[in-house]
Amino acid sequence: MVCLLAPLLSAAQARDFQSFLQNDIIPAGKAAGISDRTLQRELSGLTPDTKLPGLTGSKTPQINFQAEFRKPAGYFRDSQFNGLVAAGRQQSQKHVVALRKIEARFGVPSRILLAIWARESGYGKAKIPHDAIRVLATRAYMGQRPDFFKAELIAALRILQNGDINRAGMKSSWGGAMGQPQFMPSSFEKYAVDFDGDGRRNIWTSEVDTLASIANYLDKHGWRPGRDWGYEVFVPDTISCALEGPDNRQAISQWVQAGIKRVSARPFPSNELSQPGNILMPAGRYGPAFIATENFYVLKEYNESDTYALFVGHLADRYNSNKGFVQAWKPTRDTSRGAVRTLQKRLEAEGHDVGGSDGLIGYKTRRSIGKDQEANGYHPTCWVG
Repeated sequence: MVCLLAPLLSAAQARDFQSFLQNDIIPAGKAAGISDRTLQRELSGLTPDTKLPGLTGSKTPQINFQAEFRKPAGYFRDSQFNGLVAAGRQQSQKHVVALRKIEARFGVPSRILLAIWARESGYGKAKIPHDAIRVLATRAYMGQRPDFFKAELIAALRILQNGDINRAGMKSSWGGAMGQPQFMPSSFEKYAVDFDGDGRRNIWTSEVDTLASIANYLDKHGWRPGRDWGYEVFVPDTISCALEGPDNRQAISQWVQAGIKRVSARPFPSNELSQPGNILMPAGRYGPAFIATENFYVLKEYNESDTYALFVGHLADRYNSNKGFVQAWKPTRDTSRGAVRTLQKRLEAEGHDVGGSDGLIGYKTRRSIGKDQEANGYHPTCWVG
């Protein structure tokens, strides 16, 4: 194969990359049923993109523990939501018929679909400039998870062979996530839907296919029709913040009996009272509190972050009223991921399950902080502030 060398690529590296394609990717592609024609067409002349972030090769990925830990409050600025709400309402009207049909088929509320679409690609307006095949091949060759990206590259080649999209149209992020819903190729194969009836599953330029594909993803990951994602609540001091977490689920009616109330004196929907829910306090006592349903954790299947799922749920709620949280995000002291990791290691040494000492504050770390505070005679805040 003849290839043009990338600016930062030595001749030896270029030869090694071509050897990787010939000896590793092409045999794997053939074993997966990809034709010689497709493999030659898509891989001939391919060079790695050495400007992609995170290309450590065989080196262990390094986390910058000196970086400031980003507080949850930073993700929920009203100015950001105002623009997303206005644009989302326009999209809701534009696709009102299709959204009604999608919701009827998959059972996922249209406002949830719009919110994920907004978060992933700004309702399709975000620039997604990268050649997916080149990104995936580069990461399979010299990225942090070569086996993962090798499988994703094979899936992407299979998508091209099946004709849902051509190479020029198969655009991805620098991490390989494709199109408006930001599906990895393996997710595309499992969950992408042709809903506009043109015979192709097109998540790059078809907004209807994008929305239906998001709905199918959530449906296949266990979305429970008729239930919401969660509700903002007041958690009285008589209920410890250390009770947070999905492993402490109980019927919402039991939380009500214990003293938890919805904000603004609103009742819980009657159909929710007998259903399970759990306390969610993303900033401990320093921010809003919620009763999260099982659907909140379906949103986390799309992105494994409490903040991501809360962003989506909150934006979905704001399409109706555009009201922010009732409870404020209170000031907390600045800290770094390294300081959080040090705290996590201390708590682990004392027998707490913090969910891993990664410098990030998930619910297991929050409630471990709360339990430690209680054990030392302090009022628990479940936060580092």
